Amino acid sequence: MIVQVNDLPGFRKKALQWAAAFDTLCYLDSNGFTDPYSKFDTLIAAGARAKLTASAGNAFDQLDQFRKSNPGWITGFLGYDLKNEIEALTSSNPDGLKFPDLYFFVPEYLVFIKGNEVEIIANEPHLVIKAINEQESSAAGQQLAISLKPRFSRQEYIDTVNKIKEHISRGDIYVTNFCQEFFAENVLPDPLNIFMKLNEVSPNPFSTFFKWNGNYILGASPERFLAKRGSKLISQPIKGTAKRMDDIEADEQAKQGLRSHPKELQENVMVVDLVRNDLTRSAKPGTVKTEELFGIYSFKQVHQMISTVVCEIQEGLSNVQAIKNTFPMGSMTGAPKVSCMQLMEQYERSKRGVYSGAIGYFSPDGDFDFNVVIRSLLYNSSNKYLSFHAGGAITYHATAENEYEECLLKAAAVMEVLGG
Repeated sequence: MIVQVNDLPGFRKKALQWAAAFDTLCYLDSNGFTDPYSKFDTLIAAGARAKLTASAGNAFDQLDQFRKSNPGWITGFLGYDLKNEIEALTSSNPDGLKFPDLYFFVPEYLVFIKGNEVEIIANEPHLVIKAINEQESSAAGQQLAISLKPRFSRQEYIDTVNKIKEHISRGDIYVTNFCQEFFAENVLPDPLNIFMKLNEVSPNPFSTFFKWNGNYILGASPERFLAKRGSKLISQPIKGTAKRMDDIEADEQAKQGLRSHPKELQENVMVVDLVRNDLTRSAKPGTVKTEELFGIYSFKQVHQMISTVVCEIQEGLSNVQAIKNTFPMGSMTGAPKVSCMQLMEQYERSKRGVYSGAIGYFSPDGDFDFNVVIRSLLYNSSNKYLSFHAGGAITYHATAENEYEECLLKAAAVMEVLGG
């Protein structure tokens, strides 16, 4: 069923309110960013007809079987610690969230928004439209301020970055992504309210509201991990960040500074090389190419440097295998990949879990699209634990103090929304 909608922002908000009442929900919003690879502006998948929960071990095989049994739309997430299934790695850092490594579901209801058209896929789509239109348009409620505590003090973070740089000087690694957690215990936030505010403060092309079994992922991600369109695989790693400025001239200078900054260019090209290498495992020989290098894209909070790497997928390779071949994404690991993941397990103080993982969908036409879970709040309502990670690329030329400031910049939108 397809209907025309005049007040799209109003309809989108009411649709999200309607869907948030379900125990299982995946809401993906591009926030009006145009993208040649997007299938829709907004996807809402609500209710679960079937679901898969898995831990690292044989999770990708289970997902492959689940996909074969459910060839229509399925949505879900892949946690960073699936790395332990792909390589001989472990995760033993503290984990306050206790999320599974993998969760996917077959939705009962699907709502797609593209332009001013809304498509409903459900048994009785007219009842879905009626239920959405009957939602009371509620104003954002007053959220009690929540202060997040860091796992590192400023000095501890700086000291750790300098230790990581010693590994780079020795040649153990070239570039890595070092992350820290900010967290709050015994808190009762309103996840829907927080997401709506976050999406206003920091609207990004891969924003997500994901809910299952009282757990929540509230995401404002700007980054695509991996998509498939026909026979083409697309990866768009982000490396390079500059703060937006209020003054137009200063903002343009910040943008140009990012475009020509040696450290930012270095970390971007290193990750592009890593992604190219990862894609060769899934590509027809000779088809891996960089479609765009060092593209500068502006978001509400920051400018980002984004590159696009593509290839033609091998005949007969399953979508799940193509994802496994590149997981976790190079922008969140570093190079060499395994050495970086081992070292970060040693230096980080919390399990990454869904952070540095991916959320997305498989569609009936054989395509898929997954983001990178960054700039995201994670919440377990059963133990009242709220978590936010931020990270940055560490290279030989990195300055520890600047990396700490970049972490705070990435956390700014979340801190603003929480009011802490």
